[in-house]
Amino acid sequence: MAESNEHIKLPKPDLTGEQSIEKLLQQRRSVRSYQKSSLNLAEVGQLLWSAQGVSSARGLRTAPSAGALYPLQLYVVVGDVNELSPGIYQYNPEEHSLLKTTNGDLRKSLQEAALDQSCIGDAAIIFVFTAIYRRTTWKYGDRGVRYVHMEVGHAGQNLFLQAEALHLGTVVVGAFNDDEVREVLNLDGDMQPLSLMPVGRK
Repeated sequence: MAESNEHIKLPKPDLTGEQSIEKLLQQRRSVRSYQKSSLNLAEVGQLLWSAQGVSSARGLRTAPSAGALYPLQLYVVVGDVNELSPGIYQYNPEEHSLLKTTNGDLRKSLQEAALDQSCIGDAAIIFVFTAIYRRTTWKYGDRGVRYVHMEVGHAGQNLFLQAEALHLGTVVVGAFNDDEVREVLNLDGDMQPLSLMPVGRK
């Protein structure tokens, strides 16, 4: 795995949709099989913004966070996205940009870390939600861990509904080996992987 520091500015998020939130809620289903088809950079940016994007001049985000402390750190493992070479990227919500941290297609490595679930290896891209607990626990103590887990649920549902709005499929994956995921992404020791969401065309 070769390291990288490539910086990619994402297209501005679209703030209007074709379908109502009620329709999206009614249609949303877990999808584990995807077409062999590329995503585009605008779709990836829209999904990232929905999960953790900045939505106000005050720096507040699309998903609620206890104390507005934002312990989540979002990564994407890219395999098949137009305008993005395969690799691992870290999302910067403030700049709505990506920083490439690792070169190469690591979907199969992540699939192995996720108990060999094929939806991980077959997806065009995998969103990896991680958390730095101390960002929240310094203020709320042990109770802060619960708040972090609530927050990843909020962010994941946002991404789920946005995927549906874009006619894409996804599923929340919680079955994986934490240490192996941490190794694939080369995460710091205080960064805990919480969930994976593979995304592809239905």
